[in-house]
Amino acid sequence: MSESRLSRSALACSGAVPARPDGTGIVHLGLGNFHRAHQAVYTAAALAQDGGSWGILGVANRSRTIVDAMLAQELLYGVVEISPSGSRVSVPGAHTGAMVAADDPAAVVRAIADEDVRIVTITVTELGYTLSSRTGSLDLESTAVQQDLQRPETPTTTVGQLARALAMRARTHGAPITVASCDNLLGNGDRTAVLVRQFLDRCGADDVLEWLAAAVTFPNSMVDRIVPSSSALYDAESTAELGAVDTIAVPAEPFTMWVMEDEFAAGRPRWEAGGAVFTEDVEPYELMKVRLLNGTHSLIAYLGALDGRATIPDSTGRPFVEAAARAVLVDEYLPTVPVPDGVDIDDYIAQLFVRWSNSALGHKTAQVGSDGSAKLAQRIPDPALHHLRNGVVPQHLSLTIAAYLCCVCPPDGFDPGPHAHAMADPARARLAGLAASAASSEDFVRSVLERGDILPIELAQFPEFITRTAELMDTVVRHGPMAAAVEAASSSLRPVVTASRTTLD
Repeated sequence: MSESRLSRSALACSGAVPARPDGTGIVHLGLGNFHRAHQAVYTAAALAQDGGSWGILGVANRSRTIVDAMLAQELLYGVVEISPSGSRVSVPGAHTGAMVAADDPAAVVRAIADEDVRIVTITVTELGYTLSSRTGSLDLESTAVQQDLQRPETPTTTVGQLARALAMRARTHGAPITVASCDNLLGNGDRTAVLVRQFLDRCGADDVLEWLAAAVTFPNSMVDRIVPSSSALYDAESTAELGAVDTIAVPAEPFTMWVMEDEFAAGRPRWEAGGAVFTEDVEPYELMKVRLLNGTHSLIAYLGALDGRATIPDSTGRPFVEAAARAVLVDEYLPTVPVPDGVDIDDYIAQLFVRWSNSALGHKTAQVGSDGSAKLAQRIPDPALHHLRNGVVPQHLSLTIAAYLCCVCPPDGFDPGPHAHAMADPARARLAGLAASAASSEDFVRSVLERGDILPIELAQFPEFITRTAELMDTVVRHGPMAAAVEAASSSLRPVVTASRTTLD
C-alpha cells in the first residue's frame, strides 16, 4: 500500500483525478458525511460536464476532524458506494476550502457575503435550525439565538450566520444569492426563509428584509441517500482502491436522489448531470421521503435497538420488525402522502425494503435513532392527526413513540440495551424530569404531549392516543418489543372512542 496521502498528484497515475473547480461559488453549512456523499457528488458531476466556478467551501460547525483531514488531503476523499454485490470508490473533488465555524464565526459571515458566492447549501439536521417545536418559528428562548441577536459579529447558529451574512451582502454589493436547505424539514426552503426573516425582523433590519425579498431565493428540496458513519474499514477500502492513504472515506448506498425547485437567484451548477430532478412542486417528494422512508426508518431503529440489533439490516431481518415497518408505512403513512406524478409507489416501497436490507452497508440503529426529539416532530404529527380526526388510532405511530420513549427515557428498572443507550438526544434530561414526576406511563406520555416541545400539543387532545402509546410502552417493558409489535398489529387502526376524544373544532 502506498504511504502517500490522497492528493491530486497521487491520483494522477490512476486516471481518477476529478475536475478542479475554477473558483468558489457555493458555501456549504454542515460539512458532514451526508453532504460529502450527496451535494458534493452532484456538484462534481456538474463540474465534470461543464466546469465553472462552482467549487464548495465546506463549513463544519465545531469539529476539526473532517476539516483537518480534508486540508491534509487537498480536499479530496473517497466515496465508497456499497451494495451486496460489491463496492466502488469515486473521488468528487468539488471542494475548494474547508473551515470550522466555531474557530471564526465572523469568517463564515464574510464567506457567505462574498460577491462570488452565489449559493449556500445547508445540511445541519433538524436540530440545527433552532426551531421552536411549540410554535414552528424561531426559538427565541434559545440561549444561542439570544446570543446571536446580541452579538452580531460572532453568530453561532445557522440562522444567525445566514441573517448576518445576508445583511452584509445587502449593505455592500447587493448581489443576489440562493439559500438551499437540504435537510429533512417539510418545506425546508420556506421554513428557512421564515426563520431568517424572523431573525432580521428582531434586529430591526427593514432594509435587509426589503432587499431579501428581491434578491434571495429559498428553494424547497428533497434529498435522499443512506450514508452511515465512517469507519477504518471504509478508509482501508478507499485507500486500497485509490492507491493513496484516505483517512476520511465516506460510505454510501448506491441509491441517491435530489429533487428541488429551480429557483436560483444567481445561477446554479448543472446538477442534472448527477441525476438531480427539478420540479415546480417538491412537496409530494418531501412527504414521500420524510414519512415513508424516514418515519418508517425511525420505527425500525427503535424496535431493532430494543431487540438488541446493532444495524438496520439486522433489524429488518427480524420478521416482527419488518411486519411493523410495512404496517406503519402502508397503513398509516401512505394514506397521507400524495404520490408524485410518474412514481410507481409499489416499486418505491419495494426499493425501500431492499435499501434497508443492505447488510453490506450496516447502517447503525443508534445513528438512525439519534435526535428523535427533533426528527419525530417532522414525521409523526400530521399522519397521526389525520387518522385520529378520522376516528381511528394509528397503532404503529403510537408504537413508534412508545419505542422511542423506551429507548431514550427508559422506565426505572428497564434496560433498553446498548444500542438505545448509544442514541444521542438533546431531550433526554427533559424527558427524565417528566418521567420522574409521572405516576404512570400514561401520565408520562400525557405530560410529554401536553408540553408540546417534542410533539405538538394537538396530539394530547386525543386521550385514546395517549392511552395506547402508554400501553405499548408497558408492553415493551414487560414483554419486549416483539410483543408490543404483535399487540399493535392485532389492534391496527383501532377506532377512537368518540366519547373520550376532545373535539378539535
